[in-house]
Amino acid sequence: MGCCVPNLDLLVTFLAIHRTGSLTAAAARRGLTQPAVSGQLAKLEQELGTPLFVRSGRGVVPTAFADDLAARVGPHLDQLTVELDTGSQVSGTVRLGGPAEMMAARILPALAPLTSRGLRLDITLDLAENLLAALYDDQLDLVMSAIRPKRGNVVVTTFVDEEFILVGPPPLARTIDAARLAEDPVKALAHLPLVAYDRNLPIIRRYWRSEFGRRPPNATSITVPDLRAVLAAVVAGAGVSVLPRYIAEPALTAGSVEILHQAQVQPLNTAFLVTRPGGLATPSIALVHDQLKARSRVWGAL
Repeated sequence: MGCCVPNLDLLVTFLAIHRTGSLTAAAARRGLTQPAVSGQLAKLEQELGTPLFVRSGRGVVPTAFADDLAARVGPHLDQLTVELDTGSQVSGTVRLGGPAEMMAARILPALAPLTSRGLRLDITLDLAENLLAALYDDQLDLVMSAIRPKRGNVVVTTFVDEEFILVGPPPLARTIDAARLAEDPVKALAHLPLVAYDRNLPIIRRYWRSEFGRRPPNATSITVPDLRAVLAAVVAGAGVSVLPRYIAEPALTAGSVEILHQAQVQPLNTAFLVTRPGGLATPSIALVHDQLKARSRVWGAL
């Protein structure tokens, strides 16, 4: 970044431009005029000695340097903003969508303190495809999506990585031959019934293909569209499953389940925060977005 640290206001304005993709939207978010935002951006670019954005028909596009700068300063500014804004009042309702499990385990506990400041949350629980469709139709303001949107007319922010592990109850774990697991894991695990989130086994199938290069041949004992229910069935001895670590962690700590296979490269799935262009110019939406980004840095991989 050169020999000196840029002014904090300049960095906050830069981050607003980077996240909204527009000088106009960034100005609205910062409560400044567009010329003032343009002037701050020009001053920051002069201090850093490099351009940060390229103008386009739809707004501005960040340079590679800008992307790197946002990744480095964003988490710190988010946390500082949350800490400084603790006592301020917030008005408005944010329509937020996400998967039930993530919402219950992480999102709502992270956002609940904001409601004491006047913020209202309207929560929708559904699959990513349905939530994104609702966002496109202006039925939601912000979506936590387990897939990257294919449409380009949205603002996408990398949120958090989910780490997936293969787990089963101790009695079933004892039936796995360790030597065979090392030589031919698919055959070593083939006798174990699966507890699945969906009849197409999207999470389990991805793990098998990533780790073993093929689909699982196992029979399925239970299919239930809630990862917390999947874990409950596994603990009760109905079978084994692949779960995000944050879902399985309490049962792992209690000894109710065990990790059945140590992946060489732990399978990850990246979740995203998605909003419409200009959405982050709304203070209530921006506050929820920034609170979640700040908390995600504390969580690390889930």
